Amino acid sequence: MQQASTAVPAGPGAATTVRQPELLLTDYHFDVPLDHKAPGGELIRLYAREVVAAGTSGTERDRLPWLLYLQGGPGCAADRPVGRSGWLDRALDEYRVLLLDQRGTGRSTPANRQTLPLRGGPAEQAEYLSHFRADAIVRDCELIRRQLIGDRPWTVLGQSFGGFCAVNYLSQAPEGLDAVLIAGGLPAVDRGTDVDAVYRTAYPRMERKTLAHYARYPQDAETVRALVRHLADHEEVLTDGTRLTVPALQQLGFLLGTGDGSHRLHYLLEDAFVPTADGPRLADAFREQVAAVLSRAASPLFSLLLESIYAQDGRATDWAAERVRAEFPAFDAGKAVAEDRPVLLTGETVHPWMLDTHAALRPLRGTAELLAARTGWGPLYDTERLARNTVPVAAVIYHDDLYVDTGHSLATARAIRGLRTWVTDEFEHDGIRAGGRRVLDRLLRLVRDERG
Repeated sequence: MQQASTAVPAGPGAATTVRQPELLLTDYHFDVPLDHKAPGGELIRLYAREVVAAGTSGTERDRLPWLLYLQGGPGCAADRPVGRSGWLDRALDEYRVLLLDQRGTGRSTPANRQTLPLRGGPAEQAEYLSHFRADAIVRDCELIRRQLIGDRPWTVLGQSFGGFCAVNYLSQAPEGLDAVLIAGGLPAVDRGTDVDAVYRTAYPRMERKTLAHYARYPQDAETVRALVRHLADHEEVLTDGTRLTVPALQQLGFLLGTGDGSHRLHYLLEDAFVPTADGPRLADAFREQVAAVLSRAASPLFSLLLESIYAQDGRATDWAAERVRAEFPAFDAGKAVAEDRPVLLTGETVHPWMLDTHAALRPLRGTAELLAARTGWGPLYDTERLARNTVPVAAVIYHDDLYVDTGHSLATARAIRGLRTWVTDEFEHDGIRAGGRRVLDRLLRLVRDERG
């Protein structure tokens, strides 16, 4: 079992700087408490990468304000830039950017099926991961900010779950913020909107997105029905060892939340079958591509912690997406095929059966079950403080976002004093990437308008 460190939190580790075309990249390492309520206890190491435009002199670099980027997820590492493009291109016009691997991701003391056994058994692993929610991530950010720039505030850009973290930041430590930019990540802050309510709004969106896809590509409806019939009679294992069951197949709807996702799904489905001596079977190329979509190897925390990001009422999440799905019988794929109806696809949901089907999650079954049963999740947002907010905040809300409910986002926008919104149907949930420079520029203009 891994031994705890009790050293005092360290400043940024020795920085390593490398050059890319158009970019200057500097690595930092920070030691922070695993449990911020016990700062003298065990430490974990965080990694962050500073990015500035190539050609920036040392003096110019020191004068630039900081922009902290918080990645979507949970459980996803920060972007790995190659050259100057997209939103980063716009940010580098006036900021030095810090790309943080949030705790447990990327190079920040990673938490996965290979490393978690170092903690002990499932109970020890679940207790460890209970410290990996947005409130702990924000406390990490505050320690990093003070070590880098002292008392000066910085700007935070939060994508998706990164936006959830940014709203927690506004609740917990607004003094550290010069401005907040949120892209598709305004969470429900009302404690009455529990995790069950989140999924009751999610399944109708999944149905709309699926039917819109079939309207664009009618042949895909029959292909998916054929896949459901095939999987009912054949055991299929993907190239990463994941078993492709019918519910796992339905999770390909995850693609429908991005701007090009419907087209990517169509190209994937059009090559699903190949003729063999034993009759039609799933093509190797199809199995490989499906594995890439469904794999949790690179981000197991997404499955382990997703439902906990909505928990702030003290109750167990208890596999909310699975329970709520029972309220939507239209998602029964077998019945849909029997009745010659379109098979509905699902999106950003986790289910207990994934602990058997998904290769990267099987060793973490006990840990996942304990996290789903965990009670006592504390509040993540201070609605009274948000109502008194004085930090300039701008958020882009995508009109029919598959992953974050638009109605919940609008309610939160009204609950945060001074928040300015841009509601658009031009982009899907990945708008900060698809729209890149233009989306970030619009958010920056909104916060500057708020400043007056």
